[in-house]
Order: sequence, then C-alpha cells, then structure tokens
Amino acid sequence: TRTPIAITLLVKNPGKQSLPNDGTLSGHQSQIFWHDIGDYLTQDQKLKIVSEFRSIGGISTAKGWAEIHPDKHHDWFDQRDESFDQFIKIGEKRGSSDSVVFSDYSSGVKTNRDAWCYNFSRARLESKMRGMIDFYNAEVDRYRDACVGLAKNDWPDVSDIINDSPENISWTREVKEDLGRHNNREFHPTGIRAGIYRPFTRQWMYFDRHFNNCYYQFPKIFPNAGAENLIIATTGPAETAGFSALISNATPNIHHIAGSQCFPLYLYDKHEPSAPDDLFSSSSPATPTRRDAITDAGLAHFQAAYPAPGEGDTITKEDLFYYIYGLLHSPEYRTRFADNLGKELPRIPAVKTHAAFRAFSQAGRDLAHWHLDYETVPMNPDATVEVTGKDAPPLAALSPADFRVVKMKFAKVKDPETGKSVNDKSTVFYNAKLTIRNIPLSAYDYVVNGKPALEWVMERQSVTTDKASGITNDANLWATETMGNAKYPLELFLRVITVSLETNKIVAELPGLEIG
Repeated sequence: TRTPIAITLLVKNPGKQSLPNDGTLSGHQSQIFWHDIGDYLTQDQKLKIVSEFRSIGGISTAKGWAEIHPDKHHDWFDQRDESFDQFIKIGEKRGSSDSVVFSDYSSGVKTNRDAWCYNFSRARLESKMRGMIDFYNAEVDRYRDACVGLAKNDWPDVSDIINDSPENISWTREVKEDLGRHNNREFHPTGIRAGIYRPFTRQWMYFDRHFNNCYYQFPKIFPNAGAENLIIATTGPAETAGFSALISNATPNIHHIAGSQCFPLYLYDKHEPSAPDDLFSSSSPATPTRRDAITDAGLAHFQAAYPAPGEGDTITKEDLFYYIYGLLHSPEYRTRFADNLGKELPRIPAVKTHAAFRAFSQAGRDLAHWHLDYETVPMNPDATVEVTGKDAPPLAALSPADFRVVKMKFAKVKDPETGKSVNDKSTVFYNAKLTIRNIPLSAYDYVVNGKPALEWVMERQSVTTDKASGITNDANLWATETMGNAKYPLELFLRVITVSLETNKIVAELPGLEIG
C-alpha cells in the first residue's frame, strides 16, 4: 500500500532558548532526522518492522537515521536533479516565454460524470444523455416556477429544490449553477465522438461544454469528430502511478494517463470572418484552420544543437515531435529524472549527436505505429486460445455469443515458498469457454499508467455497472456495434501482447542518454 504512515518523535533540547517574540527562527534551526522502512509494504510487514525496533534505539546504524534538509524547491527527500532546469520546457502555461517546445497543451477531458458521458454503445450513450438532459431541463422549469414572484436575491437555494437522485443525473457544482441561472440546455448529436478512455481502450463519449466539467483546450486540439491530430499524453505532476507517455489520435479522458497532460502535433484556430458578409460565405472553411503546435523557437533550439546535420537532413517539427515521444520512453531519462518528473512537466534535453537525435526520432515513430494501430497489428502467435470443456468444439465452430466477455481473470497457482495462491499470468480465463495460454510473461513488462498494458485490456474489456446511476457499460457492444466483430475483446488482448513485446524491443534498443 502507498498509504503514508509516519511515527513522529519531537525531542526538545533544554539547552536551546525559546523562540523570540517576533516569531523569527534565526539561530534556532532544528534538526530533522528520517528513517524510511520502504514502499509498498503490507500491514503485517510494517507492524513486524516496528515491533522489531522495540524502541528508537533499535533502528540499526547501517540503515539508520539520515539528517534531511530541503532543497530550493522545498523538497525534503526524492530531491530533483538540478541539471533538469537546463533543458527546454515542453510547455508553459504561466507567462509568455518563447523558450518552450509546444505553444499550448491541455489536460485530458474531465467530465465528473463518466458513467453518463462515456459508453461502449453509441446508442446507449445517446439515450442516457438525452434522458439526463431532459431531466435537467425539467428541473430548470421546476426551479424557475419556484422563483416566480421573488426578487433574484430571494430565489431559493438550488439544492433545496432539485431532485438529487443519482439515477436521473449526476449533479455537480457548475451544472447546479447553470440551472440556478434558469438555463435550459439541448442535446447535440455532434457532441458524440470516439474517445480514448484508458490505455488501449476506446469508447464513445459526449463532448459538451455544459455537461463536461472541463474540456480545457480540446476544442483547439480536436475541434470536431473528424479533426485529425496526434497527442503525446504524459503523467501529470504529483501523480503516483509512475511516469508514462502514450500517443493517441482521439480525445482522451483525464485519467487516460494519470492526470493527463496532452501535447498536440497541431492546434486548430476558429475561423474569423474578415467581413460581415463573409459569415455566410460559401468559401468559409468547414474545419477551423490548422497550425503547428510546436513553436518555431522550440524547433530552432534543436536545429541549433546540430548545426551541420548533412544535406537534406534538416530537423522538422514532425521529427521533433517523434523525438520527444522516443526520448520519453528512455529508461535512462525516466530513472535519472524520476524525482523531477514526479513533480513537474517534462523538460526535453538535446542529445549529444545528430545521429542519436535521429535514432530517438525513429524510435518515436516506430512506437507510435504500435501504440496507434494497436487494433490492427498482428495477433501474437505464441499465445494459444483453447476452447475448454468436455467434447469442446473447435474454435472456428464457435458462435459470436461464445466470445462474450464479462471479466477476464488470471489462472491461479500455488507459490512454492509461501504456499499461497498467486496469479499465473501465462494463462488468462477469457470466459467460461475460452482460455488464453502461453502468454509470454515479458509482455507484462510494458507498463503504462501504472500497470501492464495487458492488464488494462483485461480490466476494461468487461461488463460493469455504475453503483450510483445503475448504468451498465458493456465492452461487447463496442465489439459488435462499432467494430462488427464479436471476437474484438479477445483479439485486442492478443494484439496488445504484440504491442507490448514490440514496445519492449524498441525501448531496449534506444541509444544511451548522452546529453549535449
């Protein structure tokens, strides 16, 4: 568990004077000592360690007390590598500095009502959102009636009037405030689009300024369902899942990668008519104007690092985009700057040679192929799918209904050391009829957003019911309605095995992190 538990001992030195009346600490600095027993321990392990200490004198000198001091960032431990500050910022929200790579970026979409705004079935999503909006409008009308004849300052509190049953709507502060202003809202069919909900998991989403808590800058990144773009999503600062980066070509949820910070290849600007008549001109573009999100200054920064790369080999913004994606997968980068990446956005160093830059950029392109095309890459041939049961028919003879998945589970084996039952990750029970065997264990080494990509597939290709609203989300409906393939969840698992193995191979072959 990552639950932080501390035993704090305050020791007063009787030889020290009390603090002066002016509240200053000058000349009265205390000493702070720290002993860390380790992360991810069970309750029993923690209690055993503490009981063995018996007293503070029982803390061994070999791994005993360490005196700690804060650095300039006010970090007491897990202190940052100061060389990180020398690299160009990936982006900056505060100020107008030109020394950044991306001119704008965004958190992923935060709806605060995911059960309503996401569903594997487009038809169910539309039905639920239409019903919720109809209920909202009825509550607006009822509240408006309650305000008739009253001065605005005397209008009743919205929370005292509305029906707060979670089976009808998910109320949040901003929606209540909208209702309190007597604003009716409409369902917009164009708000439905395919989005990325979690790693390697697409769902239908309802994208709307009134019923998404925050959609941040995504009207500039994916202004409509047909807009083409790529984003590199990285873990947000202060998240505990460990640093990750994942490319996608659709609107992501904020937890697609924990606290997603999304850096786009392009930005879209709204079309502004040059004259009043132009508003109705047939020449007005149907799609907003697209421009590069990578700044000219950011590109120049890296071009200057390699002043003579060779004829016809000038670095482009697209090269830089994929260089960043490759670099963010470097184990050396993630390890050396782990404490920085846990507290702030990435900064992007220029590697020492142009050849290394090209190697990282090509690796980024190769990774993007596997991470974007995960639904069409080959299925791993080493993993075998078996039909279980007595007199089981051959796999090819199964009906579409036989591929329905509710919850994939690992097989269990007994740990020879502890005698306890543990997961056998080489075998997954897909459903009562189908078992996946001979899964390469190295596939689980590809971890994104805190756990193996394969385990994201197992978790999300399932049937779940939201307790508050009662809404059921069935991954089989994406398979049958959108993909036209009842085998989709099974095949997705087999394809992500391939994705994982190929990702591991590319990462293992990345150049060393030699920074110029």
